[in-house]
Amino acid sequence: MDLVKLVVFVPEADSERVRKALGDAGAGYIGRYSFCSWSVSGTGRFRPEEGAVPHIGTVGQLETVAEERIEVTCRRELAREIAQVVRSVHPYEEVVIDAYPMLDPYDL
Repeated sequence: MDLVKLVVFVPEADSERVRKALGDAGAGYIGRYSFCSWSVSGTGRFRPEEGAVPHIGTVGQLETVAEERIEVTCRRELAREIAQVVRSVHPYEEVVIDAYPMLDPYDL
């Protein structure tokens, strides 16, 4: 199976909604388990520039936000669709989604 790990950073207040959308879209299947994810809390930092429409913060001012890093696995052929679903429910104007190719753990 061709797998990808998707990582998305989201404000803590919105993490459950994004995590549910990931699972509903087909991410997070491991064997006979669904909605599998891993999270860690951290601090996001950014400064909205002129023309930005920030969900949090003010244009021109440095902002810090309590965020969650959510990691899920998915089949490669679902990754683009899952990323689109995440963008549709994520509160940020610019959504960062990292995608990492994975070795099939059953081949190890």
